[in-house]
Amino acid sequence: QVQLVESGGGLVQPGGSLRLSCAASTSILSISTMGWYRQAPGKQRELVTTITRGLTTTYADSAKGRFTIWKDNAKNTVYLQMSSLKPEDTAVYYCHAHQYGLEYWGPGTQVTVSS
Repeated sequence: QVQLVESGGGLVQPGGSLRLSCAASTSILSISTMGWYRQAPGKQRELVTTITRGLTTTYADSAKGRFTIWKDNAKNTVYLQMSSLKPEDTAVYYCHAHQYGLEYWGPGTQVTVSS
């Protein structure tokens, strides 16, 4: 069982930056893939970015060049640095983990990009 808790969301102006954190209840060394998804009002949840145990990363086209994912194994935490934020980035951001064929989700953190 893996519990995930996101933090770092909030209100930011267009063009601003925000860093999200996802703390896991267990060692993330055993987690094959972790990532961030987001869900905007009235839309389906979509993949933003993932990072594997081997540090391979993938990004949605909307995130490339603006978002960066990395992890700190010692802190059992995955981070998402978001820059050049746009109003269309407004969504609830969810941390996700895939381990031993099971999926785990955090409760989400709201990110609002607005002037």
